[in-house]
Amino acid sequence: MVFDVFGMCNALVDVQAKVDETIIQELGLQKGGMFLIDELQRCFLIEHLAERVVHSEAGGSGANTMIGVSLLGGKACYTSKVADDEYGRLYRRSLSEKGVKPNLAVGEGSTGVSFILLTPDVQRTMCTYLGASQQLRPDEVNIDDLRQSRYLYITGYMWDTESQKQAVLHAMQEANRAGVRVAFSLSDIFCVRRHKADFQRLLEQHVDVLIGNATEAQELSGADNPHRAAQLLADYCDVAVVTMDSRGALIRRGDVVHEIPAFRVEAIDATGAGDMYAAGLLYGLCAGLSLEVAGRLAAYTAAQVVTKMGARLDSIEIPEHILQ
Repeated sequence: MVFDVFGMCNALVDVQAKVDETIIQELGLQKGGMFLIDELQRCFLIEHLAERVVHSEAGGSGANTMIGVSLLGGKACYTSKVADDEYGRLYRRSLSEKGVKPNLAVGEGSTGVSFILLTPDVQRTMCTYLGASQQLRPDEVNIDDLRQSRYLYITGYMWDTESQKQAVLHAMQEANRAGVRVAFSLSDIFCVRRHKADFQRLLEQHVDVLIGNATEAQELSGADNPHRAAQLLADYCDVAVVTMDSRGALIRRGDVVHEIPAFRVEAIDATGAGDMYAAGLLYGLCAGLSLEVAGRLAAYTAAQVVTKMGARLDSIEIPEHILQ
């Protein structure tokens, strides 16, 4: 195989700003969620957060995961859509510099941006302007690269526009035909609530590995606890992964459940925890690690990224005992 993971998600420039609870309330947001905004709201936030920005970089959930796979030693490519503007060029260059092959179509308007509002309790609330990324079409998915990949990785964020939905379904169908395994991240509780029925159909028809936190997994399955959610979801896919923050994670295949403890660290910014968890898990599976060891690697990589500002790591060393 040429690639370990073929990722698809929104191409967004991440703009992180430290805020207090009052600003979240003033903006009428529910803390901890992801909210789609329009051009007018994008301009408002740029002005409103001007003096609060602490970090900006090319990102988006799926891209962060692909960069994480590359950082760990895997081969990744990434499909999305940008505009012919400064952010779009930065995005393409940034992926290449991080060792990820960019399969980026070019559309009209502006490249997408995600304002990540960080509150003192380390929660992040995202206001996302999808921009050009929401225009991705099925014919812009590089099927040749997809067929030469071990995994197709899709995030729930791709389900908010019809064009993207069709692109995702096309990619999943091609992956199923080619024997490429499909991993799907639920991404966000509000995504699950908006698209619950669609996500359930995807799980039944196309998904091999499902990744979600306890709240997302319980919402999708209708269960009242993480263990029951993992059990129900594993009935419809090969592997169900339910993360539980400081309580670790459950990885279930059939009747076998691995309870993976979390690593104790001092968390500064939880922005990239889920993205790096997915990177560690996917890299581990592609490297032939057992589910338990891949889960331990995922927990370790997630723990490392929350100790710094930003959604990515510049480097990482994996202690030998993690892989044993």
